[in-house]
Parts: sequence; C-alpha cells; structure tokens
Amino acid sequence: MGLLDRLLGKPLSTHDEAEHHIGLATGVPVLGLDALSSAAYGPEAALTLLLPLGAAGIAHVVPIIAIICAILLVVFVSYRQTIAAYPGGGGSYTVAKENLGPRAGLVAGAALALDYILNVAVGISAGVGALVSAVPALLPYTVPLCLLILGLITLANLRGLKESGAIFMVPTLAFVGTLAVVIVVGLVKMLASDGAPLPVAAPPAVPPALEAASVWLLLKAFASGCTAMTGVEAVSNAVPIFRKPAVPVAQRTLTAIIALLIVLLGGIAVLCKAYGIAATEPGADGYQSVLSLLVAAVLGRGVFYYVTMGAIVAVLALSANTSFADFPRLCRVLADDRYLPGSFAERGRRLVFSNGIILLAVLAGALLFGFGGITDRLIPLFAIGAFLAFTLSQAGMVAHWRRTGGPGARRSTVISAAGAIATGATLVVVTISKFGEGAWLTVIIVPLLYVFFRRVHAHYADVADQLATIEPMAMPERQDPIVVLAAGTWSRMTQRGLKFALRLSDEIHVVQVKTETSTTEDLSDNWQLLIGNPARQARIVAPKLVVLTSAYRQFFTPFVDFVAALAAEHPERDIAVVIPDLIMSHWWEGLYHNNRGSLLRAMIRARCTDRVVVISTLFHLHD
Repeated sequence: MGLLDRLLGKPLSTHDEAEHHIGLATGVPVLGLDALSSAAYGPEAALTLLLPLGAAGIAHVVPIIAIICAILLVVFVSYRQTIAAYPGGGGSYTVAKENLGPRAGLVAGAALALDYILNVAVGISAGVGALVSAVPALLPYTVPLCLLILGLITLANLRGLKESGAIFMVPTLAFVGTLAVVIVVGLVKMLASDGAPLPVAAPPAVPPALEAASVWLLLKAFASGCTAMTGVEAVSNAVPIFRKPAVPVAQRTLTAIIALLIVLLGGIAVLCKAYGIAATEPGADGYQSVLSLLVAAVLGRGVFYYVTMGAIVAVLALSANTSFADFPRLCRVLADDRYLPGSFAERGRRLVFSNGIILLAVLAGALLFGFGGITDRLIPLFAIGAFLAFTLSQAGMVAHWRRTGGPGARRSTVISAAGAIATGATLVVVTISKFGEGAWLTVIIVPLLYVFFRRVHAHYADVADQLATIEPMAMPERQDPIVVLAAGTWSRMTQRGLKFALRLSDEIHVVQVKTETSTTEDLSDNWQLLIGNPARQARIVAPKLVVLTSAYRQFFTPFVDFVAALAAEHPERDIAVVIPDLIMSHWWEGLYHNNRGSLLRAMIRARCTDRVVVISTLFHLHD
C-alpha cells in the first residue's frame, strides 16, 4: 500500500458516490459544528465587550442572546425554504446570482468564501483557547497547536465526507451531551435557590465598572455575540451531499442544528447571569473561557469538568469542518461559472474537491499564524461576510417568490423579507461597531475577491473568444518542420532524442550551449565519428551541430534566442524543439538533478511564437 493510500485511503470510483452521501446523523457533525460550536464563543464574545460595565454587564447578556435567537429563528425558516427552492446547493451565491444578478451573486460568493476561511481560523483558535484554559502551561504553544489541529482536520476531509462525519460524530455527541447536563443541572440549582445558586467552584471576582452602559457599547456586544449565527447557511450550500430524498433530509438536519444551538445559547446566557460569570481578558495570564468558568461553577472541577472541556475543545477545533465541507463546494460552483480556475471543479481521489480543501487550509493557516491564534483578534473580522451572504440570500429569495408565485408564495415572501431586513440591519450594526477593531479589513477583502473573480471570468471569456471558430479546416501543404534538439553531453538520452528527431525531418539542428566554466565535453570534437559517418552510411542528411557559447554562464537564454531567431528566419515553417528528459525511478531522485528540461520548456512557451512546438523524449532510469 502506497503512502497516499495510507494517509487518504484508496481512490474511490465515481460509481461509489451515492454510498458516500450523508444523512441526519452524519449531517449534524459535518455541517453543524460551525453553528453548534459558536455557542462556546458567541456569548463569550458578547461578555468580553461588556467587561467595562463590571457586574452590571452580565445582566445584559440574556436580552442580547434572546435577540440573536429571534433573528436566528427567522433566518432558519427562510433557509428551510431555500433548501426546497434550490436543491442543487450553492446557497447564497446561487440564490443571489439567479435572482439578483451575477454581480450580487459574486458579492455573496466573496462574502461566503471569506466567512468560511475565518470560520476555520476562529473555530480552531477558540478550541485551543479552551484547551489552554484547562491547561495554562500550553499557552506558549498556542500557534503550533492551532496549526497541528488544522493539519489533522485537513487530512480527515481529504479522506472524504463519510469518513470525516464518522470521525466527528463522537465529539459532537459528547459536546451536546455534556453541555446539556451542565445546563439542566444549572437550571435546577437556579430554580431551587430562587435564582441565586451557589457555585461549586467560585468564578473570579468581576472587576469594578469602568463606565456606564451605553447604546453604542450594547450594540458592539450584540455585534460580537452575532458570531453565534455563523454556519446557519451551511446546510443550504450542500444539499447535494445528502442521501435521497435530499431536500427533507437536509431540512431535518438544519432543524436539529438550529434547535440545539438555541437551547445551548439560551442555557449558557441564563446560567452566566445566575452564577455571575463574566469574561476574562483573552490572551492574558489567568485567562479562562466562559464555558470553563460555567462548568466549574455548576459541577466543580472534577472528572466531569475535564470530560466536558475535552468535548468543548474537540468541537471548537473541529467546527472548522463545516467550512471544509462547504468552501470546496462553493469553489466548485464558482469554477463551473468560470469565476475560479477549472481545477477547483475537479474531484480528488476520495470524491471530494481536494484543491478547495488544500486552499482553505493554506489561507486559514496564514490567518492563524498572522493573528497568533488568539480568538479575540480574529472575532472583529468574523460575521460580516456571513451576514452579507445572509442578507443577499434572503433578498434573493424575496425576488424568487415574487417571480415564481404559486401557493404560499406571499407567506414565503414575507418570511424572506423579514429575514433580509433582520440580517441587513444586523450587518450594518456589526460593520459599524467592528470597523475600527479590524472589520475594515473584511470590508476591503470582499471587494478585492469580487474583482479577482471578475478578472478570472474575463480571462476565460477572452480565451474562449480567441479559440472559438466555426470555419472549416483549411488543409495545409505537407512540410517537414525544422527540428532543434537540446543537447548536453553525448549520452543515451541524447541519442534517444536525436533518433526521434531524425524521424520528423531532414533538417535538424543539434544545439549545445557551453559556458566559460563548463566542463561538458564539446560535441564538435567527435561529431563526425558519432554522427557524420553513421549518417553517410545510412544515406541520410546529417544533423547540423550548433555550439553556442555563453559568457554569462547562462544555458537557457542562448538556446531560446537561437530558436526564436530560427523561427523569425523561416516564418512559413514550424519549429519542433526536442528536449530529452531523464525520468527517475523514485520521485525523490528528481531532487538530485537540475530539471533543466522543465525550465527550458517554460521559457520557450513564454518567448516563442505559436509555430514553435515543444516535444519531450523520455529516458527512464531503472533500479
């Protein structure tokens, strides 16, 4: 079994695709971890902004989370309709493109792409943040831990959707189950003590208030808490990966995800208020996540605490999996529409879009490294892309229902319009409140991605215009090309190339480039013995030897200049450049050689005209 087979599994046939579609049980961990894990950092993000209010800030978290849950319900109902209306997937990009036009679709696509990248960085950094809360000694290793987890998630997703879903199912169940126990026990204790339960492990004292509550501060806290809504669109983007009947299975999956999320968000907010739990300063000594403090306050720091924190760490880190499921599919849709290179539409060995997975890992890794793996530094960049995509999707669905009509269209239009207004207003609040904290970067990146997509599309359109023709083929007169053979020393590899050249034409130039410091044997010393005499005996025209000298120790430029000059001298004839290539038995042996052939081919293609054809002749080495 080869290395790739061990790491990624054996290649899957296209006929195996139906067996790798997912159902409700697998769909929640594959597409719901982003949304579910936001219960861990959404309330904490809001509480962090409320720190200047001291103890008074804790009281505001419940109404803030309640408003977020209300918006979440509106968006949920609208996305259930989107799943039914667009079962082909594509989510916000497809809805906006088909109903609001290609430009709106590209904006939605750019916003979604950025949101997916940020989701990976935020999820993993939050997971590592929870880990260092439980084990403070690991704080100096935050970035390496983030990159290690990113690599493992990437590897799991390259193995295919079915396997990644099975891997992530256990931590998902552990996360939901342990937090459900914490919430139920905490609520029971709260009710039994008239709303003032005694913590088992007392949380840190809340610092004194530094300022009074203001509308602006509360809006900023709401904007940070809205990170809990990211990931809601994931199911609508990936309807085709569900087993048949895909639409109802996808809708049930979305319902389960949203129901669990609302329970978790509400329970955490209520218990934080009841136990007097405030956020601690992220990245500072003594930092503990809100969930770490809450679990300890409700059930203490025994075995259950560490089991719960382990589940939280796992799910926060693995929440990036939602992006790994959806980002490659978004890239595939964009590539199909010629807004990204066509390679992003090609499935890999395990029926996943491997190029999209690898690109996502690289970009998210750069963010984690650049921002030090600190969640609080990434949060200001987060959510804007998600809410921009939400708003365009809801607005697109309004246009969809108005255009298609039919039974229930008016009710669906009202729901989608309510979703567009709610998410649009939230987008404005989030953008304004976070702009000075780093959100300006998101506001710049989305237009840049839009321009990039348009440039890629324009390139493909230009290529299509230049290649397209309906004219009948004009038959050319048969004429042998002029052949140029790139020669180094006299070897079996050179012989192989020259034998092939002699089959193409009688006019052959064997070109050797020598430098002042070169120790390569000059072919002219034995040309008659090696080539001239055998050619006369065979009664064929002997190839011409051209030895070029380079005073600047360059090999490529003199050779390419010779080929270009030959093409200019014979504008009516094709020039065939034969480049002998040495093929190794093992890939690593290629590192021992200079790979001049590849570089020479690249230079010829860049500098020479269409009439210059490059041909490789292969000489295989054997063990």
